[in-house]
Amino acid sequence: MHASEFAPVFRDEPDDRTGVVVAGLGTCLPRAEISNAVLAERLDTSDEWIRTRTGIAARRRAAPDSSMTDLACAAAANALRSADRGAVDALVLATTTPDRPCPAAAPEVAHRVGLGTIPAFDVSAVCSGFLYATATAAGLIHAGIADSVLVTAAETYSRIVDPADRSTAVIFGDGAGAVVLRRGSVREAGALLAFDLGSDGADKDLIHLPGEREQPAGRRWFTMAGRKVYLQAIERMTHSALRVINDCGWTPETVGAVVAHQANARIIGAVADRLGVPPEAALCELARVGNTGAASIPVALADAVDGGRLRPDARTVLTAFGGGLTWGSVALTWPRLAPVRTEI
Repeated sequence: MHASEFAPVFRDEPDDRTGVVVAGLGTCLPRAEISNAVLAERLDTSDEWIRTRTGIAARRRAAPDSSMTDLACAAAANALRSADRGAVDALVLATTTPDRPCPAAAPEVAHRVGLGTIPAFDVSAVCSGFLYATATAAGLIHAGIADSVLVTAAETYSRIVDPADRSTAVIFGDGAGAVVLRRGSVREAGALLAFDLGSDGADKDLIHLPGEREQPAGRRWFTMAGRKVYLQAIERMTHSALRVINDCGWTPETVGAVVAHQANARIIGAVADRLGVPPEAALCELARVGNTGAASIPVALADAVDGGRLRPDARTVLTAFGGGLTWGSVALTWPRLAPVRTEI
């Protein structure tokens, strides 16, 4: 799905053209932080090896009595507080790690956050889930179905990653992030200006959690073909991000922030280098949280805003790559807002 087909940027249109605007941002992380040193004690690895190859120093782990839904509820409530809203018209939840196969978690999140009987549903696009959910929410607003939508992404990868697998155990962390989208003007700061989405099921096994038919007995663990995923991630995010940059009529050197899926510092750097954006525009916020899957972009956005690395009016590109394979990007000018962040 190409950006200009969904949310084209008409620069000569009147200022009151309808847009979808980011109005609030919230996150929630587990309190427990697992350092590289802790993992090095039981895995054939070291702090230096992990930092050099991933840029990760620590990651968060959900408590045994905490769930993906708990994290999602907290992040959703925080986004509503950030937007100074008590209600929205719909909720879309992105996750790869639901607490149960059925029913979807989104209706429970809506109920627990106090949103009543609004439409609520889950989206599964692995690490691209937040951008897929954002595009879906924007479609609900453009279609006139909703005036505001709460987009939430939450993951508990610690429940599906093999703790003895060095290739995945050192990378993934748990966490949640959310944004409030509202109907507004395309000329407002925070308006979503262009989208690009894509998938390639031919490589579905590169990022994989076996199902019961594939592995009928024993514990099923998440797997990833590291080198192939690395190369695909760089290629797909670069091309996708360039499409939304071009659709906006921007040039790479004018982009103030690229927030790529926070999987690996080397991937983030390679994407920024291929895009030709200023080096300082590549925001890498994964050192203390690791790869939080679909939640990684909103978590990174909140960290970057609070750290002064993402400022109002910056031309901003969000881009992600995940299992499926799936990928996507969105372009916007960053709004002035205050994230609300908590830990549980």
